[in-house]
Amino acid sequence: MEKVVCVTGASGYIASWLIKLLLQRRYTVKATVRNLRESSKVGHLTSLEGANERLHLYEADLLDEGSFDSAVDACQTVFHTASPVALSVSDPQTELIDPALKGTVNVLNSCIKSSTIKRVVITSSIASVMFNYDSLNLGEDVIVDETWFSDPIFCREKKEWYALSKTLAETATWKMARENGLDLVTLHPGFTIGPPLQPSLNLSCVGLLNLIKEGKQLLPNGVYRYVDVRDVALAHIIAMENPSANGRYCLVGRVAYSFEAFDILKLIFPSLNLPTTENRPTKPPYQVSRKRAESLGISFRPLEESLKDSVECFRVRNLITL
Repeated sequence: MEKVVCVTGASGYIASWLIKLLLQRRYTVKATVRNLRESSKVGHLTSLEGANERLHLYEADLLDEGSFDSAVDACQTVFHTASPVALSVSDPQTELIDPALKGTVNVLNSCIKSSTIKRVVITSSIASVMFNYDSLNLGEDVIVDETWFSDPIFCREKKEWYALSKTLAETATWKMARENGLDLVTLHPGFTIGPPLQPSLNLSCVGLLNLIKEGKQLLPNGVYRYVDVRDVALAHIIAMENPSANGRYCLVGRVAYSFEAFDILKLIFPSLNLPTTENRPTKPPYQVSRKRAESLGISFRPLEESLKDSVECFRVRNLITL
């Protein structure tokens, strides 16, 4: 039987790697983008090995009800990765919450209509796990795991709009899954780094680049929940293929201060002109549990490898000088 899957938000950072790995594994991929005529969004996908034979692109919009029907039709698995990512917005409802929440509902409604879908894998975020009042007291003895849930009231109070969008979307996801008997898995990656396939840099890659070049912190406390994009993409496939996969999975390879990343990069690239780091906390940061992910067969690259490959990619694109 032909292995047919759907990937929404195909031009994105994680989705591009997911499609690359799926094609390598001989899956037929039905992938959605907002605009098929925008070559900068689809060119890197159509050039992937196996794309001519097994990649089929569809146009779909998160806010357009029914637009995903044809893409998910005849698929065994749907990977829903499409969702806006931004930390600074002028209109949170329009820019983040509506696309994340209504988009998820629209995709799942399309899945419910289909008779072939065996499992739905949602790309959520660690942002829907740990933005709550407990997060105000994170110390070295704290281990965040899948039993943690972000609090919408806390997110609104702190104006954490991206976290709110992912939290509301995840809540709606599980409600729809229970009511309609969907086999659902949600994945919750942290600060995702590693070489991008898409031509434009996404938020986390820009954040890493700005951290390296200017010392500009994307995260205010200087603590990063690192995970490699290639590990996240492979985790999606494992979540599809492993029959025992269920519930939520945190995907964080290592929690580290920004100065720890600088120390690693100084060893790998001695000529790299890195910002100086002065205020170095003496206690280690909190941790995010890897236990449940690893029990499923998900593994994590060393942070050293992810940072090295990211910087090499920046160098090739003339974004950084070594």
